[in-house]
Amino acid sequence: MNTSNDCFEIFSIPIAWDVDIEGLQVRYRALQKEFHPDRYADKSDAQKRLAVQTAAIINQAFGTLKSPLLRAQYLLERSGVSADQESYITTDSGFLMQQIELREALAGVTSADKPWAALERLRSTVETTYENLQSEFQQFYSAEKFDSAFNTVAKMQFFNKLLQEVEQLEYELEDL
Repeated sequence: MNTSNDCFEIFSIPIAWDVDIEGLQVRYRALQKEFHPDRYADKSDAQKRLAVQTAAIINQAFGTLKSPLLRAQYLLERSGVSADQESYITTDSGFLMQQIELREALAGVTSADKPWAALERLRSTVETTYENLQSEFQQFYSAEKFDSAFNTVAKMQFFNKLLQEVEQLEYELEDL
């Protein structure tokens, strides 16, 4: 295995937004099998530590490349753009209004006449928008418009979090 910490090099795939997720999973399983710490149980302590470290690096690289948000942030970082959105405040008023509307829709799901239908509509909207933002990121990144790509990643971060909240509400509705 390439001992670099570069996610793309670890999996021997080209540096690009488009990643063959199925191929990535196949390569991930092969690397995990090859470097699983259990295979080094009868080896020296140094070899055991190296196996654990290698498995951790493989896991982290896989998680980064599999997640559209983490992959986008990673690609920006590789291009010299800090992908940290902690202190970033968007000035896109349309996006801000959309955030408010979606948060209100999420809050209103449990009191809706048909909560499951309301949740499914919300999920569909969030997933579609998140997919559109991924396409937008790809276009900006490919054109090396990194400021626009950064702004898109900030929006992707909101939709990724909202999608997690939708999934959490789904679990809560199942318990009602």
